[in-house]
Amino acid sequence: MTIDYRYILFYKPYGVLSQFTKDSPTRSTLKDYIEVPDVYPVGRLDWDSEGLLLLTNHGQLQHRLSHPRFGHERTYWVQVERIPDAAALTQLQEGVIIQDYRTRPALVQLLPTPSLPERDPPIRFRKNVPTAWLEMTLTEGKNRQVRRMTAAVGFPTLRLIRVAIAHLHLDGLQPGQWRDLTPRELKLLLDLAFAGRGA
Repeated sequence: MTIDYRYILFYKPYGVLSQFTKDSPTRSTLKDYIEVPDVYPVGRLDWDSEGLLLLTNHGQLQHRLSHPRFGHERTYWVQVERIPDAAALTQLQEGVIIQDYRTRPALVQLLPTPSLPERDPPIRFRKNVPTAWLEMTLTEGKNRQVRRMTAAVGFPTLRLIRVAIAHLHLDGLQPGQWRDLTPRELKLLLDLAFAGRGA
């Protein structure tokens, strides 16, 4: 029997847990949005973060993409309190200490305010405190890493959206929407995951 593999991109809204099982009557889960049986998220996105989540029932691909050794790029748009200076950006780019760990070098730059759907609920603005947007591309996914990195250099994260996983992008999706990968996206993903390691 051949397994019919599914590969799904989902725009996870704020406040949705990256799982199908409900552990709280008040929190939404993936089950509230995706009615495809037996697919599971590759990695995770915290309940208070938004953006791109990849789901599949292809266990070997899931393992390859989730393994720390794999190091595929994940890109985030991050709204922070205050305007980071050049020194803070350099620190984020070169790596910061969070707990007892130094983060890997990352691509970090200031971003013009992006056009995004409103968050529900909206972030709490403080009138006297400006905010800025950063684009951060990491090759690792430690627990709450982006938030810990920006806090470590003095610019707490207010809003966090994952906009890309490797070559896969949020383009065309609204919060709560999902779609299957295109054949081209899938081919690139499989090539990326299994290149040089034998399928």
